[in-house]
Amino acid sequence: MTFNDNVRIDTSQVQKRSGGGRRTGMAIGGGGIGLMLVLFLGSQLLGVDLTGLAPALSSGGGGSSSEQIVEVEKCATGADANANVECRMTATSDSLNRYWSTQVGNYRGPQPVALFSGQTQSQCGTASAATGPFYCPPEERIYVDTAFFNTLRSDYGASGGPLAEMYVLAHEWGHHISNITGSLNQAGRESGATSGSVRLELQADCFAGAWVGAAQTVTDDSGVPFLKPVTQAQINDALSAAAAVGDDHIMQSSGMRVDPERFTHGTSEQRQRWFMTGYEQGPTSCGTFEVPASQL
Repeated sequence: MTFNDNVRIDTSQVQKRSGGGRRTGMAIGGGGIGLMLVLFLGSQLLGVDLTGLAPALSSGGGGSSSEQIVEVEKCATGADANANVECRMTATSDSLNRYWSTQVGNYRGPQPVALFSGQTQSQCGTASAATGPFYCPPEERIYVDTAFFNTLRSDYGASGGPLAEMYVLAHEWGHHISNITGSLNQAGRESGATSGSVRLELQADCFAGAWVGAAQTVTDDSGVPFLKPVTQAQINDALSAAAAVGDDHIMQSSGMRVDPERFTHGTSEQRQRWFMTGYEQGPTSCGTFEVPASQL
């Protein structure tokens, strides 16, 4: 999708982190932390990560005294968002926050999205390039290393494109919606093709599609739409990203046998289909916890 050049961006929804070292001696426990533990390739339940967070979880988290947290700069307009990935994440966050505030009663937005490079700390453990984007429920915060978008293309065959990047952030925002509406509590920690974890991931894909379907109607404070109408080519880019992080595709790409008993995120086909369900029918169609297994 393409931002209108003159839309004004509220940068308060995003922060940048840099220089974070590892803090030791802080235990992880309580709340939704257990939901971050993984059953497949060490990947997080609430992310689209590909290579493993679980080893890092033992180190604890919650910030680093050497880490700098700053506001994003030079991200004032849609033209900036079209030219720069950090600004694109900032403008997308602004649009997502405005959209969901009209869809969910008593809505509260997540804490500012943490854009980082290299490594940072969260209450769900150490975030690094290896973990990929994820949502940390105890903080109600999304973590994104934008280098992940290159990995998605180079290692997992996604076509790339701005909407593919926006889809990843919209998916993680979808986990926040599941959190504040109570669906996240139904997920459990089991794996399997019909497990709660798969239902949660497919719901986030559906929520992402719902935002894309309505994104051109979301406006800034002056009434300027954030985004131009989506094209089919852009939808294809988002679907390509969704397919790239399907359990079956990740297993095949890793040289593993496709084992539905180890699914935590859903197949490529499911992720694409639920994205399109949200896109075509809106967020009320995203009841993945209510449908029978045959309809997942």
